[in-house]
Amino acid sequence: MTKIVSQIELKQIVNCLRQKKKKIIFTCGCFDLLHIGHIRTLKEAQSHGDVLIVGVNSNNSVRKNKGKFRPIIPENERAEIIASIEYVDYVTIFSESTPENLINLVKPDVHVKAGYDLTQLPEADLVKSYGGKVILVKKVDGYSTTMLIRRILDNNC
Repeated sequence: MTKIVSQIELKQIVNCLRQKKKKIIFTCGCFDLLHIGHIRTLKEAQSHGDVLIVGVNSNNSVRKNKGKFRPIIPENERAEIIASIEYVDYVTIFSESTPENLINLVKPDVHVKAGYDLTQLPEADLVKSYGGKVILVKKVDGYSTTMLIRRILDNNC
């Protein structure tokens, strides 16, 4: 069985997990150039429950959020990279700019996000509306995909 699933498959998986009384954790992101901040966030997220589901922004979604030169890595490859991480149980790709539709489908018990405060996180109210919990993880200073790209360009230009 693959960890990368469609949203239709994910809905069935979530229903089965709920019947088994599993605590579902959700996080999401572009994961364009994987770095230690991503790994630490996924590890932290996994520690809050039984099953970690990760939403990966589609190529179009990344372009909307990050600009026309992103993503660097195509969505299917990013999903495969995230699925290879031991902390991750399931991965799905979503095409919207924000994950509200996916969160509404999964209704995770806990939504974990790094580098935000509650006032910046558009999906926080949705998670709280059905009784879910939002956990904010401290961003790892000095690590972001944008910073990595800048460092690469500065060193090679």
